Amino acid sequence: MPARTGAEFLNGMRDGREVWIGRDRVTDPRDHPALRGAAEAIAAVFDLHHQFPDDCLFPDPETGEPIAISHIIPRSREDLLRRHKGLRRVAEFSVGLMGRTPDYMNVTYAGFAGRSDEWAANGNEHGAANLVAFQKELARKDLSLTHTLIHATTDKSRGHVPSGLEPTQLHKVEDTGHGILVRGARVLATLAPFSDEIAVYPSQPMPDADPRHALSFCIPMATPGLKFLCRDSVSLPRNDFDHPLSGRFDEQDAFVIFDDVEVPRHRVFIDGNLHVYNTVMSPSWRGNAMHQTMVRAWTKLEFAWGIATRMAEAIGATDPVTQQMLGEIWSYAELTRAAIVAGEQQAYEHGNGAWFLDPDPLNALRATLPYWFPRVNEIIRLIGSHNVLATPTADQFADPYLRPLIDKYLRGAGPVTAEERARIFRLGWDFAGSALASRNEQYERFYLTSGARNRQGAQLRADRTRADRLVDRFLQERP
Repeated sequence: MPARTGAEFLNGMRDGREVWIGRDRVTDPRDHPALRGAAEAIAAVFDLHHQFPDDCLFPDPETGEPIAISHIIPRSREDLLRRHKGLRRVAEFSVGLMGRTPDYMNVTYAGFAGRSDEWAANGNEHGAANLVAFQKELARKDLSLTHTLIHATTDKSRGHVPSGLEPTQLHKVEDTGHGILVRGARVLATLAPFSDEIAVYPSQPMPDADPRHALSFCIPMATPGLKFLCRDSVSLPRNDFDHPLSGRFDEQDAFVIFDDVEVPRHRVFIDGNLHVYNTVMSPSWRGNAMHQTMVRAWTKLEFAWGIATRMAEAIGATDPVTQQMLGEIWSYAELTRAAIVAGEQQAYEHGNGAWFLDPDPLNALRATLPYWFPRVNEIIRLIGSHNVLATPTADQFADPYLRPLIDKYLRGAGPVTAEERARIFRLGWDFAGSALASRNEQYERFYLTSGARNRQGAQLRADRTRADRLVDRFLQERP
């Protein structure tokens, strides 16, 4: 079937899933006020593909039907540049606030299928074939997919991954007549209430784990035994004036419990194969999946620079300190753009005919963005000062008694009206200071792992050839 519309996506949510938010069990996100806004936003992403088909769709290589460009398995640099256009359209819709729109997992699984040879290592040919078949199903049914990668933290003194068999962590219990039975918990399923299926795949190696923890699979959200416990909602009722972002872009995060869940055999991609589990997240994953993540980050930084600039202009803040802070945000956005361009221009075949970006520029961003995003929020709050707290509501503007007073006393600099000023500062606060903003800042601090761990990884993976040559020139000189 071709790419779905938003209405078709929403109709697929009525499947009897077990999603908990507070004390409420939610089987359809449209039925709950805390989830309705984001459900409609994701539906709008599906519609976006049809509004911009030249950027967002391409013909299925086998059926010819139009499917989302994020499903493409890139075979050239041109394919990557084509995919960039679609990723950018989706990122601009939520100005980068939704980190797990469906294109993230689409890109990820297209990359996995493109490097199915890595998944077929060490006797895992059957699991790799299952994965390739699922990727085609994901693309042709245009599924919304969430994932859960991280083992739940119970005792950090025991490490970040299982050692031996840890019964509370996700593991295989037994084989069944139709597949495998799994039990345990994992985090963090972002977008869970708005997904058709959930994916489990490796995040980091588990050298000392019992093989029963080495699992990868995909199953529908309504699979019996699956339970999703959502964090506190930061969504607000849809009101595009009072809270223009919080009413639609809370993508939610959920703790996942697998309470004796049966996974069909044809949906199992790794079943106890520790070697594959520990090696499959290779450099090709970074060069592929980070294409979507960094286009999103660039979009978010561009938006942050834009709103901070508008805030400064609204109050005539032309002082050097404010201009320096605005230039700081611009620098972050431009460096991110330059890294994406470098990654695309230096793209190469990573194996098996699949083309992905050069991961090195993206690894540098991955280690740096967790520090940039909190700083950007700080700058916006500093520029906003008390002004972000002096913003009348839509109801106050609509009041015939209050409106003349607001127009007179709460206008902005030069031609900026009171309503324009309020809109600008409300948008800035919703981005940098609201409950949604707080969740997003925490999310960015640990997006694709913490900045500290990514810096360590960057150092361990970095190519030292040129640096060593430059240093050795002086160290090897005779006295």
